Amino acid sequence: MCKILIIEDNKDVNFMLYETLSEAGYKLCSAYTGIEGVHKIKNEEWDLILLDIMLPFKSGDAVLKEVREFSDVPVIIISAKDMVRTKIDLLKLGADDYITKPFDLEEVAARVETLLRRVRRQKEKEQIYTFKELALNGNAKRFYVMEEEVELTAKEYLIMELFLKNQDKIFTKAKLYETIWEEEYLGDDNTVKTHISNLRNKLKNANSREEYIETVWGLGYRLNKRL
Repeated sequence: MCKILIIEDNKDVNFMLYETLSEAGYKLCSAYTGIEGVHKIKNEEWDLILLDIMLPFKSGDAVLKEVREFSDVPVIIISAKDMVRTKIDLLKLGADDYITKPFDLEEVAARVETLLRRVRRQKEKEQIYTFKELALNGNAKRFYVMEEEVELTAKEYLIMELFLKNQDKIFTKAKLYETIWEEEYLGDDNTVKTHISNLRNKLKNANSREEYIETVWGLGYRLNKRL
């Protein structure tokens, strides 16, 4: 389920957007100031941001500028400002779309769906897989943590690729071994355990604040989705 953050200080507008997009099947969260919005963007993973311009404490354009320093998350601007120059400036600053108030809620939902679909198709074409601060480029065979490349062995890369392509799936040691090594699993856990341990160490060195691979006792391993 796609996660969308609404940064809008008008509670009525925020609620209408929240209700409409919830009914469309998205997971929503609201922020009411620019500072609160930036905090949420930095500390959680989002698929799309709906961003008002006239926000207290930190304006929407300042939020957009700061976010573009560390994230490529899709952003749709929602603003009462209808000047062409304003739209152009915000699009150049990194916005992906611009909707003028007052707006039709069905149009907002349609634009959200269109942008998410475009981003999804582009990622599939580029073979880019992301999770929290992790990113894997399937074409270039490169792996990144917090936008810094991390050198992996061939097997480590294949394990991370498998995890990132199947983010909700638990992999048993047997399944990992048979998928990555393409051999029958005969019960020796050491090979898989060693590679998982080495991966965890490299991920921890790249970002000590996060534990990306979770052990599900009695079952196997998966990506750790806990915040």
